Amino acid sequence: MAYRVELSTSAGRELRKLRKRIQPKLMKGIGERISALAENPRPFGVEKVEGYDDLWRVRSGDYRIVYTVEDDVLLVVVVKIGHRREVYRGL
Repeated sequence: MAYRVELSTSAGRELRKLRKRIQPKLMKGIGERISALAENPRPFGVEKVEGYDDLWRVRSGDYRIVYTVEDDVLLVVVVKIGHRREVYRGL
C-alpha cells in the first residue's frame, strides 16, 4: 500500500529556494527521492537522525531530505530539505 507524501510549509519553502540555486539534474534527483518515499518510506540507505526517535533522513547527493513516517495513517511528512552542512540546524 502506498503512503501519502506531504511537504511541511517550511520544507516547501526550502524546495522553492533550492530550485533557483541548484542544477536541474540535482533538483530532479531530490524530487525523485521524495516521490519514492510513497512506495517505500524506509529505503536502503535511510538512517534515523541522531538524537530524534521519529526523524529519518535520506541522501540525494550533497542534499538531505529529513522526514517523519506515520505508519498508522500511511503518511510521510517531509520536514526539512537542504544541504548536508545546513539541514540539521534548527531541527
